[in-house]
Amino acid sequence: MNEERCASRVRQVLNYGLQEVSPAATRRLTAARHLALSRQKQAEPELALAGAAGWLGQQLFRSKPQLAQIKPFLAIVALLVGMWLSFYWHSVQYVSEIEAVDMALLADDLPPEAFLDHEFIEWLKDDSAD
Repeated sequence: MNEERCASRVRQVLNYGLQEVSPAATRRLTAARHLALSRQKQAEPELALAGAAGWLGQQLFRSKPQLAQIKPFLAIVALLVGMWLSFYWHSVQYVSEIEAVDMALLADDLPPEAFLDHEFIEWLKDDSAD
């Protein structure tokens, strides 16, 4: 209710001041208004991508992308690169561990067929239980 009263008073003051504006100033104000309306950008319908791709397109294809607007995208890219490097490092570690086991098996005096023998595996289990 208070906002409506304030808006009503502002409108009354502006209307009262309108009577004191000269006709030349009125013509200049009208011309300036028409010029401003002609320069106003019209909203054009555009295709929009959903999610991060749409946001990325808006940020990167602007005329002057600001660093503050690109920072979230750069953070996401850095996170993805970090995750990929972590996965790559762990996979290299895993392969090197398997390689070490294979080298130990091949370098051992025991033939690889012995590890396929079920009796030998049972013997290892019984021997390690003591």
